[in-house]
Amino acid sequence: MKQEISLRINGEQYQITTAPERLLVDVLREDLLLTGTKKGCAEGECGACTVLIDGEPVASCMTLVGQVQGKEITTIEGLARNGELHPIQKAFVELGAIQCGFCSPGFIMVAKALLDKNPNPTEEEIKRAIAGNLCRCTGYQKIVEAIQAAAKEMAGGGDGE
Repeated sequence: MKQEISLRINGEQYQITTAPERLLVDVLREDLLLTGTKKGCAEGECGACTVLIDGEPVASCMTLVGQVQGKEITTIEGLARNGELHPIQKAFVELGAIQCGFCSPGFIMVAKALLDKNPNPTEEEIKRAIAGNLCRCTGYQKIVEAIQAAAKEMAGGGDGE
């Protein structure tokens, strides 16, 4: 049975009428046209659908839309500001951590959650944070390097080159 659901996504309020048992990833992509969040395995295994809910990375393919009312949802579309990529997005592009790009939104959202809590993570902490995300194209080293570069940039310590 459909019901009115209020969602706060990327700082904007949305009112939709839908079944509360629908998957968040489907509502984001099909109803709100926020297609940056990808639907990969649909089993919570690949991380492509990762969004932040109240700052925590969550598989939106395993989350019912009725569960997230009243919570702050951040998708990949919510990171760029004033036409400028977020430092994590910028680092992924500049360091070649993106090839086909399908998995990138999930990795970037996990990196955002990590860096919000731990602005100076070790390589091991980064690897642990991204362990739930799969990439078939780049391998993981460039992704780790991009997260390290973003951390440095966000701390104001760009390499100055």
